[in-house]
Amino acid sequence: MSWRSWTVRRRSGGAVEFGESYEEATARELAEELGVHGTARFVLKFLCDGAISPYWPGLHEAVVTAPVRPDPGEVAWFDRLTEPALDELVRGSAFLPDARAALDRYRAPRTANRP
Repeated sequence: MSWRSWTVRRRSGGAVEFGESYEEATARELAEELGVHGTARFVLKFLCDGAISPYWPGLHEAVVTAPVRPDPGEVAWFDRLTEPALDELVRGSAFLPDARAALDRYRAPRTANRP
């Protein structure tokens, strides 16, 4: 069975810091929020209208084999989801349109292979 992990943040954040690459920011956020260390692979970047103003989110993916230990100060909820359960959750009102757009773009066919 294929599993995806999804996190819901309690506070805003997750931005790239000055002088930091998207990949470095992703690795830092994985460590800060989920307590895991690893390398994230860049998938895509797109211009998002955003609720306040346009911005360029970067989507990355990582294979995590170590136990996940979410920081309760950073993550309000964490679970492993099947694809149908993820779809149901993301299409609900608790998710911002930005998150839905990101998932739709992630799932769009591409020529690059994923891990």
